[in-house]
Formats: sequence, structure tokens, C-alpha cells
Amino acid sequence: MHWTLKPKPEPQKITALAKDLQVDEILATLLLQRGVESFEDAKKFFRPSLKDLHDPFLMKDMDKAVVRIEQAIANEENILVFGDYDVDGTSSVALMSSYLLSYYANVATYIPDRYEEGYGVSYKGIDYAADNNFSLIIALDCGIKAVDKVAYAKEKNIDFIICDHHRPGETIPDAVAVLDPKREDCSYPYDELCACGVGFKLVQALAGRHGQTIDDLLLYLDLVATAIGADIVPMTGENRVLTYFGLKVINSNPRPGFQAIIEQLKKDKLEVSDVVFIIAPRINAAGRMKHGQHAVNLMTETDPEQAKKYAEEIETYNLDRRDTDKQITEEALELIKTNGEEERFTTVVYQESWHKGVIGIVASRLTETYYRPTLVFTKSGDKLAASARSVKHFDVYNAIEACEDCIEQFGGHKYAAGLTLLPEQFEAFKTKFEEVVKATIDKKLLTPEIAVDLEINLNDITPKFFRVLKQFAPFGPGNMTPVFMTQNLQDTGWSKQVGEDKSHLRMVVKQGNSASFTGIGFGMGEQYELIKDKKPFKAVYSLDENTWNGNTSIQLRLRDLKG
Repeated sequence: MHWTLKPKPEPQKITALAKDLQVDEILATLLLQRGVESFEDAKKFFRPSLKDLHDPFLMKDMDKAVVRIEQAIANEENILVFGDYDVDGTSSVALMSSYLLSYYANVATYIPDRYEEGYGVSYKGIDYAADNNFSLIIALDCGIKAVDKVAYAKEKNIDFIICDHHRPGETIPDAVAVLDPKREDCSYPYDELCACGVGFKLVQALAGRHGQTIDDLLLYLDLVATAIGADIVPMTGENRVLTYFGLKVINSNPRPGFQAIIEQLKKDKLEVSDVVFIIAPRINAAGRMKHGQHAVNLMTETDPEQAKKYAEEIETYNLDRRDTDKQITEEALELIKTNGEEERFTTVVYQESWHKGVIGIVASRLTETYYRPTLVFTKSGDKLAASARSVKHFDVYNAIEACEDCIEQFGGHKYAAGLTLLPEQFEAFKTKFEEVVKATIDKKLLTPEIAVDLEINLNDITPKFFRVLKQFAPFGPGNMTPVFMTQNLQDTGWSKQVGEDKSHLRMVVKQGNSASFTGIGFGMGEQYELIKDKKPFKAVYSLDENTWNGNTSIQLRLRDLKG
């Protein structure tokens, strides 16, 4: 891995901020790297406040959306809450439907079937609405490119309100309201919300009309925090505030569905990483292996016993998902080797039998192995569907857009996208995508990079220092867990390879006359050779806590080692 040390802020800025906040210069440096430059910035950073949330009516079309929903309620119309089948989509649907149902009965939910309907607003969903007398559809986490489908709904006298956060195409759908902070004509102050965040802003706007305050909406923030963590949107601005308070709800008063999942864990306090790696995969597993509606049922269920049953079902889907993605990843890696494609700039693999629900996970795993922009295709009806994943700093969405002439439809973000094409377009797309990436990618981006915040010594790691560092949370893009580098480390003789297959590294190290620290490196067992026999080495790591036999200590969570 390539280690990149972040630029250090100006020395006088570091000294001034350290003095203002009465912290050491290491902490002041870390804060400056995160855009915290004053006492006031630090107050907002360490003490997120719901007062820092923006007025929802600053979002374009928010007034129109509120008026149309109020009109629907006044006229006793049926409202259909429609959303994508991933975590962001299903949690958005759970949020919007449960809020509306708290004061209005004629509300139902609809999640498209991943296999029959595919991503986004579907004709089948609109037909369902027409057949069941729904005159308003609120679409969440999809719809920004559904120009034809919104027009089709209009012919059937069905109105649309779209709450999305994906990049718009050239034409905005002709809906009653299109809430998307990424619209060029939207001047909302923060454009990095996930779809559940956009849905929450609509709920916030509606609540204001009912005389409710933000405190009345706190119970919905566990959903918003889960969607923010799962969708890997920046942990800055409003997202950080919403996650901070959402985690408090998850840890103190989670909804029965989340409580049922948490009970299976042996953890006192959940962080964002637990939401991302424990709660989110289970919610996602429903849409991947069965149907996204199961996830909505889990998140909206109010009876704890029923929630437990839903959680058990979803745990089964999650175990199936694990087995399936492991098997497909192995097949895909074999395919790359068989075809002699290890030296390409891209990975594009296809097998018609692969499970559509896990191709996104497989794309992520292949990216970890070969570290290049990756697409995994499977058969979907009479078309091929793919999930795309990228490497750090490379915009895969733009690369796919450059291959538009070989594609039926596509959508997504900088690092993750989806597309469909006809079988006869596959080879042309594969060739063009390789050409585009080869011509536009900086070759350095094809080596995994670890961005190191700062070089420190082991003596700098004190309980007080770690206490302040923990308050940098919640972590995520834009506010990642601080990563440190320390040189001249030496094994104390207690380091060893651990795990059934000795694939992990547990080390006990010192630096000169420092106290010894324990470090754990998952999947780093082979690097034991670098440090044995007390050879000096350097390490890149973050800090976390390890509790063993009732004792809690600071440990190094290793990222990489060099001799």
C-alpha cells in the first residue's frame, strides 16, 4: 500500500487553536485538517446541535411537496410511499410511511422487486397504484431520472413527489415536486444528504405545519443515521448532526426491529461502524435475497415479539447472502485469471447465473483484490444488469456516462453505480469502458492508498488524548477515523500470528523507552516476518479500545506495516 501523509496546517494556526481549545498540538492539527479552525467551529464539531439543521423550505419544491400532501390528506386520497430496495430506500419508506400514518390512515408502501422490476420507479408499481386508487406517489431514493415513468403516471392521474439524492439527468421529471439537493437549480445549503435525509427534511417541513418541533421527530433519527452510515455519504454538516442524534436513539431507545437485531450482539454501545457492518447488511439482505418489503416490515413493526420474528427471518437471508457472495466472488476471481485479465485497468465480469442481489458486494470484493474500477454483470430478464464500484478519487459514474452509446440506462454516484444493457452491447461496452478508464485514470490511483493524518510517537497516546479523540465521532467520509504513523517500533517478543489459520497478527510493541502497546492487524498474519527478531519497523494504524476480562485498554488497529 502507498502511504500518503496529509499536509500539515500552518504552525501558527496549530499553536493558536491548541491554545484556544486547551488541547495539545496533535489534536489541534487533526481538527484543522477537518476544517475546524476556531473555538466556534470546535463547539459545533464536538457538540452537534439540532439547531444547526437547515430550514427544510430552503430546498427547491419543498413548499409544493407540503401543499400537495396536505391536499391529499384533506381530500382523503390514498398515498403510496415508494422506495428503492436497499438500506437508504427501505429506511426512507419506513420513515415517511410511519410518520404519515401517525396522523393519516390512507397510506401504503411499495418496494419494487429487484428481479422482476429492477431499480427505481417501475411501470408495475405505477399500475399497482392505478389499480388500487392511489392518486399520489411519494418516491424515495429513486425517481430523479424517471421522466417517462412520471409522464406515464400522469396519464393515469397519479401525481409524483420525488425525494432523491442521485445526480439528475438533463431533464427533470414533470412531478409535482422534485426534492433533490443535487439539482443545479436548488440552493439548499447542504447537498450531501442521503435519500432518507431528504425524506426527513420533508417530514420536518410537514411537522412544522402541525406545530411539532424537531424534538418530536427524534424517534425517526435511528432510521436516518442507519441510512447515512449505509450509503457512505459524507459525515459532515447535517449528516453529522443527524447521525450523532440518531446513534443516541439507537443506543437508548431503538425501534423494536433494531432492538431485535441489537439483542443478537454482545455490545453495549453501537458506533457508526456497527450500523454499517451489522445493522445495514441485515436490512439490505432482505432486498438482496427475498424482497425489500421485509426490511420495511422490520423497521416499522411496533410489537417486540413480531419484530423478533422478522429479525430472525432477516438473519436467515443474511446468512444466505454471505454464502452466495462468497461463492460468486470465488467464481469471478477464477474467471479473471482464466481470461488472463489481471493486467487490465478495469474489471468487467459476467455470468448469467450470478445472483443479482449480491453483485454489488462482489464488485466491492473484486475492487479490494485488484484495486481498479469494477463492474459485475448478471442476466436480468432479457437484459444484463451490473453493479459498479470504484477506487478512491476516480469517478466511475463519469466513466460509465462516457460509454452511454453502449448502455440502456444507468445511475448512481462517484464511487458506486448501476446500469443495464442489451446482451449484444456487452463486448462493446467492456472494450469502451477499458479505453475510457485507461485514458482518464491517474495510474497512481490503481495502488491502494492509506491517507495518514499525522506521524506521532507512542508516548503521545495517553488516556486523555484518546478520550478527546473518541469525541471526534461519528466517523465517515469527510471525518474519517484519524490514522497515525509511528516509526522505529520494535516487537517486545510477545507478537504472534493468531486465528485458526494464523491469518491475523497480534503484536505487542514499544518505541524506545515507551510503554508497550498491543496491536491487532486482521488479515495481516503474513507481515509477522517483517517484525520478528526485534527488527525495527514502522506502522500505520488507528486507535480503538479492547476489553478483555473486564479490563479496557487502548489498542492499535493496524492498517499496514513496513520494514
